[in-house]
Amino acid sequence: MPGQTTPKTYGTVSPEARAGMTGLEFVQGLADGTLPLNTIAETLGYDVIEAANGRVVVSIVPTDRHLNPSGTVHGGLAATLLDSCMGLAVQTTLAKGFAQTTVEFKISLLRPITPQTGLIRAEGLVLNAGRRVGTAEGRITDGNGRLLAHGTTTCLIFAP
Repeated sequence: MPGQTTPKTYGTVSPEARAGMTGLEFVQGLADGTLPLNTIAETLGYDVIEAANGRVVVSIVPTDRHLNPSGTVHGGLAATLLDSCMGLAVQTTLAKGFAQTTVEFKISLLRPITPQTGLIRAEGLVLNAGRRVGTAEGRITDGNGRLLAHGTTTCLIFAP
């Protein structure tokens, strides 16, 4: 994976440690494995693979454990990937001592995702990051670049 230097671990980063990092340093630590990924990433099996100012990419290979009763990947997986990449993209723009949380997000599912889809990537891009509110958009694509889902988010920016 691009830039990865350390094997991935899972858990949380203490509030004190997070406060000493810019948002970009924090998210780059998730991507390169120097910081633990959140435990939902372990549960679902996704990874943060790229982090730059205003841009984050997460990826996953969907499996049978992600299926809904109809036999396609549950829309909640796409929602989680988009919420993660968009929120983390906003996080990359923040100064030390600031955090963000999702206020609302909207997604549109365009094509079914199945285990046969193979590797999918969710890319989040910041549209605007102000002092109190950040917005971003996200796109999930397959290995052929086909758009599978997209979304937008609004995040509250705050000093914990």
